Amino acid sequence: MSPAEDCAAYVVPPHVTLGPTLRTERLILRPPAVEDFPRWAAFMADPETARFIGGVQPAPQVWRPLCTVAGMWALTGEGMFSILEASTGRWIGRIGPLHPYGWPGREVGWSLHRDATGKGYAVEAAAAAMDYAFDVLGWDDVIHCIDPDNLASAAVATRLGSRNRGPGLLPEPMQDHRVDLWGQTRQDWARNRQALRR
Repeated sequence: MSPAEDCAAYVVPPHVTLGPTLRTERLILRPPAVEDFPRWAAFMADPETARFIGGVQPAPQVWRPLCTVAGMWALTGEGMFSILEASTGRWIGRIGPLHPYGWPGREVGWSLHRDATGKGYAVEAAAAAMDYAFDVLGWDDVIHCIDPDNLASAAVATRLGSRNRGPGLLPEPMQDHRVDLWGQTRQDWARNRQALRR
């Protein structure tokens, strides 16, 4: 059975709302939904896309993190948004804000489907998520955990005005995964957000 066929087996009550929906010029950010699973599974099956986020995973393994992210919204009021292309409704990736137990800080992290890269979507979505983290969740600081070899994500962080603060340590079982902690404060973001609008 394919991920799309699996999704059809679930009936989600129409009143279920896990969190907010944010809109930008080209994107919709909302908590994950069952209908995201086929594209999410394809995204995690792509070696290049999955390289810095845990590696290739089969669809049954992808299902559990999708449900975990939905559960984060239900339990904590934060988690990764699904990113949808507004013009098509297509799922194109996921983006924080999130703060898992043991994490080195409050993170806005992002990953995009390969067919959505190179369009400025990561910066556009990240800016909306940063606004939400600072303005709604009341965070004072945001980090981005980025593999040192992930030059594309480092470029997004730089465009947002974040700086590389040096190596960070992720909790078990990810403690051997190398990351640099990029980030900025609420005060930094007030300046950097204005620069993005120019």
